[in-house]
Amino acid sequence: MIFAGRMLWSPEPDADAEWTSGSWRIGATGIHRCDSDAPADLTGYAIPGLVDSHCHLGIGPEGPAGPDARRAHAEATVRSGVLAVRDCGSPVDCSDLEDLTVAPRIISAGRHIARPRRYIRDLPIEAEKPADLPRLVAEQAASHPWIKIVGDWIDRSNGADSDLDPLWPREVLIDAVAAAHDAGARVAVHSFGRRTVDDLLSAGVDDIEHATGMDEDQAAEAAARGVLVTPTLLQVELFSDFADQAGAKYPVYARTMREMHALRREHFAMLVDSGVRLLMGTDSGGYQEHGTILREMRLWRERGLPAGDVLDAATWRTRRELGLPALHEGAPADLVVLADDPAERLDALAAPTAIIARGAPLASA
Repeated sequence: MIFAGRMLWSPEPDADAEWTSGSWRIGATGIHRCDSDAPADLTGYAIPGLVDSHCHLGIGPEGPAGPDARRAHAEATVRSGVLAVRDCGSPVDCSDLEDLTVAPRIISAGRHIARPRRYIRDLPIEAEKPADLPRLVAEQAASHPWIKIVGDWIDRSNGADSDLDPLWPREVLIDAVAAAHDAGARVAVHSFGRRTVDDLLSAGVDDIEHATGMDEDQAAEAAARGVLVTPTLLQVELFSDFADQAGAKYPVYARTMREMHALRREHFAMLVDSGVRLLMGTDSGGYQEHGTILREMRLWRERGLPAGDVLDAATWRTRRELGLPALHEGAPADLVVLADDPAERLDALAAPTAIIARGAPLASA
């Protein structure tokens, strides 16, 4: 199969991608430049498969999902143009999805690790004592390249004074991150509030998820340390709903969530200006439907990021941070073909000409 047109192409495996005109041969052996006189099967604009660095293929609206629902999650994800995901905490094993024809490449982060009654019911592994965290992390790191820790959550035991509170002492986090790194795994941590962030930076975590409480000094420190941030703007849009659900029973927590929701636009602009390395992620599963990458990208654009920068973040930049290949000579042929330039109009992604996974076009893409 031959594609001719413009491709978001990396001249070398580690090089930044740039729009390049030409022709490419696409197949199971990968993608390769070819003679521009070859007759084309596909034309237009081609981008690396989108990547969702924060999704939960094994989680549906009612919690842990069965096999049929997981397959539906995978298909909705791929149909949206996402051809690789980091399954960032799931209560069920999704490795069987990789054998399906319509499924993304999966980087697993195992299960969430939390304290009892300090996260969504039925989803995490629970540490009875904070000191158990390093052991639980080491157990997960034995079979997963990423680990997902819940860094803060509402502590309802404080009654009306309940608010977002850290789950772990700093010293325990330091030991847990060291245990993951010793096993060759990286650590992503759920964090809504500000108070957790200093501990996470001191512990040397690799990725702070949401990071809605991160202030300018913390963002500058994260940028200096090379800590990734996954802002999940779709999830932040729901903070006012979370506050409404807390109601009069937890007024302090409700106020915290409303304040972060009110400042969400300014906060994202601050993250961009700080130079911190941002990953594209939807937090699909549970509160968010699967296959919503374009909605997330639109929010990044609405917050002021140019369409080309949003596209780079959703493709080769996040791929690079997760150790996934973009499009370069001999790379796996995971790409999306579009009729219009998505760097000029993100909504071109809503109607792809073709979605090609592992060198083969999906039927009725």
